[in-house]
Amino acid sequence: MAESDQSEKTEDPTQKKLDDALKRGDVAKSQEVSTWFSLVGAAVIVGLFSPAIVTKLGRGMKGIVANSWQLKMDSGGAQDIFEASGMMIMAAVGLPFLFILVLALAGNLVQHRFVWSAENMKPKLSKISPLAGAKRIFSKDSLVNFTKGVIKISAVAVLMFAVLWPMRDELDTMVMRDLTMILPETRSITLKLMGAVIALMAVVAAGDYLWQRHKWFERQKMTLQEVKDEYKQAEGDPMVKGRIRQIRMERSRKRMMAAVPSATVVVTNPTHYAVALKYEEGMQAPLCVAKGTDAVALKIREIAKKVNVPVIENPPLARSLYAQIEIDQEIPEEHYRAVAEVIGYVMRMKKRKSWRAN
Repeated sequence: MAESDQSEKTEDPTQKKLDDALKRGDVAKSQEVSTWFSLVGAAVIVGLFSPAIVTKLGRGMKGIVANSWQLKMDSGGAQDIFEASGMMIMAAVGLPFLFILVLALAGNLVQHRFVWSAENMKPKLSKISPLAGAKRIFSKDSLVNFTKGVIKISAVAVLMFAVLWPMRDELDTMVMRDLTMILPETRSITLKLMGAVIALMAVVAAGDYLWQRHKWFERQKMTLQEVKDEYKQAEGDPMVKGRIRQIRMERSRKRMMAAVPSATVVVTNPTHYAVALKYEEGMQAPLCVAKGTDAVALKIREIAKKVNVPVIENPPLARSLYAQIEIDQEIPEEHYRAVAEVIGYVMRMKKRKSWRAN
């Protein structure tokens, strides 16, 4: 069932999916990279600090051996000796081991940015389930890791043999040499071995990291339905958004129609366009209070006729105004003259009607 689900995940993960994985602590990580950094740290310590460590330990042990006849070997004295030896060893190797620990942490940080997540610390039944544990032990990943470990150990053993074999004669006679010569030679051989192993592990770490990142990316892939659901969550359901947009347009249209009675004149096409303009004394320029095409234009004309707002046919002006201005926007300067003529005509018509009424 899980393989079937994974086969359906054909879409690349979205940025949100990757961010959620990071929050859960699910990141691409290779243990081989951290191991390589630790080996580099150990090589640096052997190459740079091992003489100082050996000297410090030698001085401390020399003092203990030189005064051994004064040491009390009862329970309290033995405890003091062990405590003193432990403190001496910690003082000599504490900082080097701290350096290795820092490099091991750096091996994780170079693979992904720092992340703190308590997700893996949450109690889960699958962690204590014998069945789930058996599945993990005999899973495909476990088999791959076991095979990878056997190959890695075999490769390291072959490499160490290749490095040590040319020095077999020196190794045979090393135990017969003076102690002051054995330590530098041991250090030199150790550095050669570590250098060869580090070079091999660099290739192993790079390959393992690429493989782990590939597995992680495949694990983050999404089904087409998951992509659609995430898009709906991020952008909103298209049907709901369409309905909201429709409601807003209807409300805007109602407000626009309610403003038609306040218009001074309605300029029409005469059938396809209608633009309602309002002008009062003190205004800098006429204002568009309503506009529309086809059915909306027809509704504007009907309302205008009901409330006795003059409707003037001027197709070029109506089309131009409709294209260039929005609701509650003043007309452009290039239309001042044409609109002024229309409003002037309307004003003269109103004066004539008032004279006739008197």
